Amino acid sequence: MTLLQMTGIVKEFPGVRALDGVDLDVRAGEVHCLLGQNGAGKSTLIKVLSGFHQPDAGTIAWEGETTSLSTPAKAIERGVATIYQELDLVPHLDVAENIFLGHEIARGGFSQRGRAHRVARELLARLGHPEISPSRIVGELSPAKQQIVSMARALSRDTRLLVLDEPSAVLDQEEVKNLFRVIHDLTAEGVAVIYISHRLEEIREIGDRITVLKDGRTVATGLAVADTPTAELITLMTGRSIEYVFPPRQESPGDGDPVLEVRGLSLAGVFADVDLTVRAGEIVGVAGLVGAGRSEIIETVYGARRSSSGTVTVDGRTLRRGSVQQSVRAGVGLAPEERKSQGLLLDEAVFKNITVSSMRRFARLGFLDRGEERRQATELTTSLDVRPEGVTRAVRTLSGGNQQKVVLARWLMRDCRVLLLDEPTRGVDVGARSEIYQLIRSLADRGVAVVVVSSEIEEVLGLADRVLVVREGAIVHESAATAIDEARVLDLVMEGKVPA
Repeated sequence: MTLLQMTGIVKEFPGVRALDGVDLDVRAGEVHCLLGQNGAGKSTLIKVLSGFHQPDAGTIAWEGETTSLSTPAKAIERGVATIYQELDLVPHLDVAENIFLGHEIARGGFSQRGRAHRVARELLARLGHPEISPSRIVGELSPAKQQIVSMARALSRDTRLLVLDEPSAVLDQEEVKNLFRVIHDLTAEGVAVIYISHRLEEIREIGDRITVLKDGRTVATGLAVADTPTAELITLMTGRSIEYVFPPRQESPGDGDPVLEVRGLSLAGVFADVDLTVRAGEIVGVAGLVGAGRSEIIETVYGARRSSSGTVTVDGRTLRRGSVQQSVRAGVGLAPEERKSQGLLLDEAVFKNITVSSMRRFARLGFLDRGEERRQATELTTSLDVRPEGVTRAVRTLSGGNQQKVVLARWLMRDCRVLLLDEPTRGVDVGARSEIYQLIRSLADRGVAVVVVSSEIEEVLGLADRVLVVREGAIVHESAATAIDEARVLDLVMEGKVPA
């Protein structure tokens, strides 16, 4: 039975037609995968479905009856629940309060906290995470567990259509398996799922049918997952044939002078005794499960976390612990995993996001030369092919891949010596990935020492010259990327064994 039918959906914003006649039909009890490059219109379509945007043309039918999802509340009444990639939880409230926010459990005008906690525990257990306490403050949870809370909130209502936007981006492999188990349980109950992911291998495992968007249009819909080759999907998304192509490595990437040297670095309760050397022109990849300490290591190197012991040296100069300012002055740059909340000023112009770490360059007698800022930022965005053009537009209007290019442009302008990249292609489409890989390699070719943290083993092995494997806060293996394969990395991160 067709639950949702969207036909000819058009949505325009000033200067851009984000959706140009999109068609989508979703059946009860199926996993319908929505694919497309960043900027293809996926997010706008979801917001139309969720009641945040009203279409300028087209129709929406629910169980064969034309309807208007005029507000988010109307969409929720119909049973539409959306879990966005950037979670919309309230960090200072506890888990139970977030789950029932907007539909609190009450009687006689009084909140029934005990009952709310009991139901919350049942929902969390259903999602495979009984260890999450309903009284825990959400802001204290890891991103993966925050996503579980967001899913529990969706299931606390009578959900008939669940929209998941890049749900696996913050999950490790076991958590992804648990997510798929939950999805199978939901679809067995007749719930429809719209699943958005850039990881095509996930589509193979979880999906039933596929709709592909490109440039705001539907280029294919209702494709059976089992009958559609991956190469065809990539061609539909990009308009050309493209694979996960990594740029060629240097012949002797480890022959440069040491730029970054880390000795005995520890962060109490998180990781211990980390040693790391990165030479000029070398890319070092860090692999490990979510929660293994990967991100915390590079954040501590950067000074965003104050180490409990150990030293960080750049070009022979030992940096003060916990000092981001000194790290930046020494030429260290960080592109964080959560680029929207930690790496970008979303409401500021593109050029301001690029120049924010290089303000002294544009100071003239105590005033900023905005014209020169825009000129140099324009040169960078042109060379990086940031789309759409124009450095005065707000950075939040760019797609994920182009936002990541803006973050990288910031450190290009700074002429950094060490670049720390945490999940550089998270939420980035297959076409933009290749561009970012090429950009990272070109930085290394210029003599920058690069550290890449990624949860995608293929990415670590394909991009890096040397690989470190982290498990439970310790480096359990180090080798050339060509000397280890994906199976052995998995064995290391899951079991902690050192391969023969």
